Amino acid sequence: MTDRRHILHIDMDAFFASVEQLDNPQLRGKTVMVGGSSKQRGVVAACSYEARKFGVHSAMPMIQATRLCPHGTVMPVRMARYVEISRKIHHIFHNFTPFVEPLSIDEAFLDVTGCIKLMGSAETIGQNIKKEIKEKIGLTASVGLAPNKFLAKLASDLDKPDGFVIITDQNKQQILDALPISRIWGIGKVTAEKLNKIGIKTIAQLRNTSPDYLRKILNNQTETILNLAQGIDNRNVETATEAKSISAEQTFAKDIDTKETLLEILQGQVEEVSARLRAEFFQTRTITLKMRYSDFRTITKSQTLQQPTNTTHVLLQEAQDIFNNWHKHTAGPLRLLGFGAANLIEQGKGQQMLFSDPEEEKFKKVDSAMDEIRKKFGNDALKRGKW
Repeated sequence: MTDRRHILHIDMDAFFASVEQLDNPQLRGKTVMVGGSSKQRGVVAACSYEARKFGVHSAMPMIQATRLCPHGTVMPVRMARYVEISRKIHHIFHNFTPFVEPLSIDEAFLDVTGCIKLMGSAETIGQNIKKEIKEKIGLTASVGLAPNKFLAKLASDLDKPDGFVIITDQNKQQILDALPISRIWGIGKVTAEKLNKIGIKTIAQLRNTSPDYLRKILNNQTETILNLAQGIDNRNVETATEAKSISAEQTFAKDIDTKETLLEILQGQVEEVSARLRAEFFQTRTITLKMRYSDFRTITKSQTLQQPTNTTHVLLQEAQDIFNNWHKHTAGPLRLLGFGAANLIEQGKGQQMLFSDPEEEKFKKVDSAMDEIRKKFGNDALKRGKW
């Protein structure tokens, strides 16, 4: 039964920035912003809670963030290092339960229902996981405990940082009713504005509105959203033996139509994704470019590779081919560009080439050397030649 489940949602606090503070004690307690350079129209990937007090937030253009927080420290993204720490955290999760559903590099659902007889109450398990992360890694996590995934994720966000919030069948409605409707999955900014215009601002107001009336705005989502407003969510924690995809994308402060600039940005995205593939021991068989025009039209272009790979040189060539074909036929000013790797397999599994390609092996050694340098000094520490 749903009300007998014990689901944890564990969310690392300001993960990228916290790792930077962990590795550099001089940054602890300081305003830290992790992301691309403001000179290159970079954006904030993450920021410390100290920086958030100045109004800085993720996805904000770095040039705006540095204006809000001129004394803050800007650190480059070190994705290989974050992936390394993430693997250690997930190893801790699996010491408590095999039912782990990663949501991203810094958060996951855990179903601990079957572990209670062996490890104590769900609250005890959650507290012990927090304690191990702090003692073994040196980072803090916020934890939500609830009968389902929606409530668990909601709970983990109610008392950040370093929080632990428990939502039960008995207190869920009291907690939910006072919250804004935007806290419900499926209600984005546009839908929230439409509901606000008709006087529906809180979950309590939403819950007490006629489904037929709501259907004019929510359409076929009406039943699902009303269930969530009552704390009902019957989805299971889904363990995955392999990742579905790894991607990187960037929304620009101003639309970009210069081919050379877009290619430079794409190159950085390919290098980030390929490094993450290697760090997580995956290879990709399908790559995708995502382009969003100034009028918000979005198109994707995909390519299936002859052989699975995580070699940056190969992925750069394939990505360039896709980009050039797009640019030749449907180029236009872009507000977003992204690169993704999907159809992943574990490195070393699947059909392998009988004889290794000497040129491929050379590029693998280059990748390995660059990964180590960037782990220590950041993604901008070493760059390949431009296309």
